[in-house]
Amino acid sequence: MIETLCTARRNATLADASAFAPDALQSEADAYAVQRGVARTLGLFATPLPRHWKSGGAHRTSLLTHAPLPDAGVWTSPASAGAWPFQHRLIEGEIALRLGQDVTAEQAASMTPETAHDFIDAMTASIEMVDSRWAQPLNDLPPLFKLADMGVHGALVLGEWVPYQRRDWSVQRCVVRVGASAEREFVGTHSLGDPAWLLPQWTRHVVQQHGGAAVPAGTVVTTGNWVGALVGGVGDVVEVFFDGVGVVRLGL
Repeated sequence: MIETLCTARRNATLADASAFAPDALQSEADAYAVQRGVARTLGLFATPLPRHWKSGGAHRTSLLTHAPLPDAGVWTSPASAGAWPFQHRLIEGEIALRLGQDVTAEQAASMTPETAHDFIDAMTASIEMVDSRWAQPLNDLPPLFKLADMGVHGALVLGEWVPYQRRDWSVQRCVVRVGASAEREFVGTHSLGDPAWLLPQWTRHVVQQHGGAAVPAGTVVTTGNWVGALVGGVGDVVEVFFDGVGVVRLGL
């Protein structure tokens, strides 16, 4: 599966997931091993420990999943996708968080959702473009196949960083505009209730995946979707605005 996904990334083509048995991956550990193999084979990261990640889950009692985000697909707003080889153009509006200090293995192990706030120095609005290297529709793919494909990540656009502050996310307003479509408003729609809630699980995952290494200060994690899966088209301008946080823009 590693070579299949590498070929799809190299050639900007789609791979046939039906060439593999639905249970070809038996566990999340298998999917994470594919992530690492693809990253290593293609040299997706300039640093030994990736500096940008995605993390999230459907709710607090669900399994959280994580993926490193290839350097070449992390852009600063306002950004243009240009010739970037999207196969799908699914848009998610998210809050990204940045670590203000190194997080050691010991600190990750003892971190709680309450103490997690102490490790964050900044936040920003972000757009995650969801994409896949598989030919099958996303809803037809086994979840572990999606996780192996970097969590079906396409690109990440980061807005201007602002100092992190704890806030009542249940009343947080997010507005999305896609091309000429009417703007859409979302309030308090983060699946975990608080973007920082996932930091303990995410930092433990990063430490485990990288042999106990500390997660460096400046590492960024985008923390889950607020807006559902919105569809964009070539030439659309996407704008995501979070009250009190900022705005991020991407031309498709």
